[in-house]
Amino acid sequence: MQKLHFWLFAGMCLVTAQASAGLFSDDEAHAQIQRLEMRVAQLEKANIKLDEANKQQTGSLLDLLTQIESLNQELRKLRGQSEELEHNLQDAKNRQKDFYVDLDTRLRHFEAAEAAVQTATSQKVADKNVAEDIEAMESSAYEVVYAYYKAANYQKVLESSREFLQKFPDSARAPSVHYLMGDAYFSLDDFKKSIASYQVVVSKYGSSPNVPDAWLNIASCQQQLKDLVSARKSLKLLIAKYPDSKAAKKAKQRLSALK
Repeated sequence: MQKLHFWLFAGMCLVTAQASAGLFSDDEAHAQIQRLEMRVAQLEKANIKLDEANKQQTGSLLDLLTQIESLNQELRKLRGQSEELEHNLQDAKNRQKDFYVDLDTRLRHFEAAEAAVQTATSQKVADKNVAEDIEAMESSAYEVVYAYYKAANYQKVLESSREFLQKFPDSARAPSVHYLMGDAYFSLDDFKKSIASYQVVVSKYGSSPNVPDAWLNIASCQQQLKDLVSARKSLKLLIAKYPDSKAAKKAKQRLSALK
């Protein structure tokens, strides 16, 4: 701006000098001064626009830097969340690994106990220690079935249950194993086999505490198979035979809904 005023002053001096020298008339001198003033005004406007453009550009750069910093913060946050998820996933994998290692250990103990029992049987040794070993082996085998059930590994539930029933067909835990098989088949949407497993419980182990719930689950399977007539019969039988059970109370509610 100071330069513009300088050149304006210089121009006016030049015009004045020329005018005083007799080179220009007064009108011509005034005209040149006006042209110089207009040129200076144009340059001042251009300079102002340039300043404004610089300010806008500076503001845009600041906004861009702010956005970049915001994106960097979001990226750091996402990386932190990703690391946390990876850590949680690794923990879950470790827990699952520990679980199956424990199952494998139990199975090895089970196999070792089974081998010991077979040896004892072949030698016709039926003493108290052998009986305790058999009970321990049976208990371990059931724990394997139930562990798979808690882990929702239903195919393994079925496999380990069949193995249990083959080795301990007369076990007091057999009703519970059949019941767990019924639950496993139900979870796998094999409702016919689920009914068959529960039927073993209600027909062969009438004194088992699982019987009322087995009848209730049979009715649930029949509902899934759209056999509502059979479902009503099962619910009525449950209510008639086990009126004081929790399963009977649920059966009454379901029976009302089926009407």
